[in-house]
Amino acid sequence: MSNAIPKKKLTVVGAGYVGSTCAHLAALKNLAPEICLIDIAEGRPQGIALDMNQSAAIEGFGSRVVGTNDPADTEDSDVFIVTAGLPRKPGMSRSDLLEVNGQVMRSVADYIRAGSPEAIVIVVTNPLDSMVTLIRHHLGFPSRRVIGMAGVLDSARYSWFIAEGTGAAVQDVDAMVLGAHGDSMVPMADRCTVSGIGVLDLLDRDAVEAMGERTKKGGGEIVKLLKTGSAWYAPASASVAMAASILRDEKRLLPCACLLNGEYGIENLYMGVPAILGAGGVERIVELPLRAESRALLQKTAGAIHEDVLAMRDLGLF
Repeated sequence: MSNAIPKKKLTVVGAGYVGSTCAHLAALKNLAPEICLIDIAEGRPQGIALDMNQSAAIEGFGSRVVGTNDPADTEDSDVFIVTAGLPRKPGMSRSDLLEVNGQVMRSVADYIRAGSPEAIVIVVTNPLDSMVTLIRHHLGFPSRRVIGMAGVLDSARYSWFIAEGTGAAVQDVDAMVLGAHGDSMVPMADRCTVSGIGVLDLLDRDAVEAMGERTKKGGGEIVKLLKTGSAWYAPASASVAMAASILRDEKRLLPCACLLNGEYGIENLYMGVPAILGAGGVERIVELPLRAESRALLQKTAGAIHEDVLAMRDLGLF
């Protein structure tokens, strides 16, 4: 893969831990000549951008990071990574964040729509499936250009637990998680491999299912340990992997929250499924044949997402 800088503009919304790490990783990977980091906190994105730019001579990247509080500086962006919003605190579910983060999505959608009407938007803010649904409603963009970051992160967590359990290199693990980004997600044990060998041929089913349960609670486990925040390294890595596939037209097959219209028997609902990401955003949703048990679990996770969407309607967010 070429390390040449694509002639594109990337904006990261939110200069918290996830957003600032996204901007840093994107700069290190030379994803765009200009990486805009916007936040409502005066001075924070400017200070972070200055610090990152001063590392360029050491790290050898050519991207320039621009920190701002002004939405006008995000105009003509090709890709947005939206991380703005409150993180979870111990004891909170992702759904507890519906109202406060929903208001953030509405305001962000206003300036993306006005200043970058052709952009592709990757949503990271929790509760993920609900927030990507809401921002797409307010953007009015085609669904292929509004995507949620969920499955890449959840699959990476699952891969790590499988690597630990098998003693294999994590680079050799290929894991998959479908459905909502939350406790109702569906880890696909029968689709997980280590260098092409099914994980169920290496470990007993109970052990693999325990890894799946830990994956479902992977974010909460980190929140509980940190006590004052939530995960940021892996979410940022997952977001930047998606942005890279779009900006560089890599056509990577990645699990993402996409709007389904009949795929997997689900209509008009965002959910994590395998998709090919390229210059056009979601270029193809891949529909896998599922066992009856997995299909039933996917319908269950669809119900959980639908409940959050109804709750947002009740809150007047649509």
